[in-house]
Amino acid sequence: MTAILRPAISVVVILTLFLGLAVPLAFTGIAGVLFPAQAGGSLVERDGKVIGSSLIGQSFTSARYFHPRPSATTEPDPANEGSTRAAPYNAAASAASQLGPTSAALLEAVTERVATLGGAPVPADAATASGSGLDPHISPENAVRQIARVAAARGLPEARLADLVARHTEGRELGLFGEPRVNVLRLNLALDALR
Repeated sequence: MTAILRPAISVVVILTLFLGLAVPLAFTGIAGVLFPAQAGGSLVERDGKVIGSSLIGQSFTSARYFHPRPSATTEPDPANEGSTRAAPYNAAASAASQLGPTSAALLEAVTERVATLGGAPVPADAATASGSGLDPHISPENAVRQIARVAAARGLPEARLADLVARHTEGRELGLFGEPRVNVLRLNLALDALR
């Protein structure tokens, strides 16, 4: 029996050390050398202080800023055992809402969001959360829709903000994959830098 178990246990230990430790550490090291910013979390700094990540959405609610997509992240509600409460843009609680296209709760949430946006037709990403609930990007259409509000709140010409949005619109990856998008954190930082 020992003659059979010893080689089996040895193989499990060797493969665990190799595939569970050596390979992940090697890939982490390679990523740190080839893609240091991304491996470090794509952190965004202002005045030498980390203020966020370009990969995680943040809550901007002031009329002076462009607003991100709605967040669907929740956390356990300490006041009500077994229930959850909203925890917008909480990266530790990243998860989709699990509401499908025929969900009455999803329809109600989208209807409420559209109503708070004036009731007119809005881009889909203005009224729906992303799969993770943490998407840092909005569509160029969503950004353009917000220009009038931000311009009025800041006393800036709309044309200047339209130019800012155009300069911060990212194209498709490799010209093929994904959709054009605007990183809200980077756009709002550029907005704060306007003189």
